[in-house]
Amino acid sequence: MSYIPSPGPDLNLRAQVVHSLLAVQQGQSLSLILNQQLNQVADRDRALFHELLLGTLRQWFALKSLALPLLTKPLNNPVVETCLYLGLYQVLCTRIAPHAAISETVTATKQLGFHPLSGVVNAILRRATRETEQFQHTLNQAHGLPSWLFKRLNKDWPEQIQSLSQNLKQSAPLTLRVNQRKISREAYLEQLHNIQIQAHACVVSEVGIVLDQSMPIRELPGYDEGWFSVQDEHAQLSTSLLPNLNTKTVIDACAAPGGKTAHLLEKYQPALLVALDQDPQRLKRITENLQRLDLEAGHVQIEAGDATRWQPEQPVDCIILDAPCSAIGVLRRHPDIRLLRQPSDIAQTVDLQKRILHHMWQQLNVGGTLLYITCSILKVENEQQMTQFFIEHKDAVEDKIQADWGIEQLYGRQLLPEPGHGDGFYYCRIKKVAI
Repeated sequence: MSYIPSPGPDLNLRAQVVHSLLAVQQGQSLSLILNQQLNQVADRDRALFHELLLGTLRQWFALKSLALPLLTKPLNNPVVETCLYLGLYQVLCTRIAPHAAISETVTATKQLGFHPLSGVVNAILRRATRETEQFQHTLNQAHGLPSWLFKRLNKDWPEQIQSLSQNLKQSAPLTLRVNQRKISREAYLEQLHNIQIQAHACVVSEVGIVLDQSMPIRELPGYDEGWFSVQDEHAQLSTSLLPNLNTKTVIDACAAPGGKTAHLLEKYQPALLVALDQDPQRLKRITENLQRLDLEAGHVQIEAGDATRWQPEQPVDCIILDAPCSAIGVLRRHPDIRLLRQPSDIAQTVDLQKRILHHMWQQLNVGGTLLYITCSILKVENEQQMTQFFIEHKDAVEDKIQADWGIEQLYGRQLLPEPGHGDGFYYCRIKKVAI
C-alpha cells in the first residue's frame, strides 16, 4: 500500500482515520501507532479521530458482513473498503449529520487516490441514510467477530454467545482504582460530585469507581497527588484474592505497566516485591506509576527478565502471574485485536503460558500461593490450562475462590465482559503443598 499518500495536512480527518485502519490491517498494533497518529491530527479533531478509529474497529466484522452483500462485484481494494466501513459506521453508529459523514468520506476516498470508486462509496452511504433502520438491524444482528473466534467462543460459551458477542462490540467504561493510602473511595466520589463529575462506585471492586462521563484523566482531582489509577474493575480483583502479604516475599510476574504492583503496595507492606517483566521499556512505567502514587519503593525490585527462566535468590511466598494471553477479554478496550489476532497465535500463547507456569511454580515455597490470571475468555488459556497444570503438578491444589462474581469453572472463576462493568478476566488460586 505504498501508493497511498502519507498522512498530513492535505488529507481530511476521515482519510487520516483510514490510514490508521489500514496500518492495523497490515499488522500494526494501535498501542504502537496511536500516539504518533494523534499527533498528526489537529487538537480540536482528536476526540473525533479517536472515536471513529476505535468505533470502526469494534464494528469491523459487523460492518464487513453488512457491506459485502451491497456490492454488485467485489472491490478487492482495501482502501476503498475501509472508506466504506468508516462511512457506514458514521451513518449508523454516530450522531454525525449524514450529509457530513457522506461528504467527508467520499472526499477521503478521492484524496487517497481512488476517485473513480468514490461513486460506489457515495451510493452505498446514501442508501444507508434511506434504509437506516434496516441497516442498523442487520448491523446489530451480526456477531462482529472473525469467524474463527466466533466458533471458539460459541464452543466455550454456547449459552452466553449472543450477549457476549454483542457486549464485545460496545465500548468499555472508564474505571479508576482509588489509592486507599491517600483517600477513601467515598471521599473521592464526594470530591468528584462536588465539581459536577458524574461517577459511581463499582459493584465487585471495593476500591473502584466508574466515571459516567468522558474527560481527560490528568484533569481529575488528585491525579498528580496519586489519589487513583486507571484500572479495569475486574482487573482490580486480584489483590482481594491474595493472602495477607505483609512481611512476605512476592513476585509480580509479567508486571508491566504496574497496576497490580501498585495495588499490592497500596494494600500491603511486603518484605520484598519483585516486579518482573521481559520488556525493559514497559518497566519504566512501573517506576513512574509508583512515584506518582507516592508508594514506598525501597522494598520493590524491578527486574527485566524472561519469566520462563528468571529465578529469585530464594523461593518466595506468593506469585501473581498475569500470564501473556490472547487478550480476547479486553476486545472492547483494544478493538484492533479483532484484526491482529490469528488462530495460530492461540496455540503458541498456550504453550508460553504453560512454560511460565511450570518455571514460576518452581520458585514458590511450600505453603505459598500462586494466583494465575489472564484477560482471556478462551477456555484453552484458562480452565483447560489449569486442568493440565494440576495433572502435571501433584504438589498443587486449587484454593477455591468463594465469590458472588463470575462463573465457577472446573478450576478457577471466569468473568465475562459486561456492559458498564469490567472486562473478561480469569482467576485461579493455587496452593503449593508438600508431597
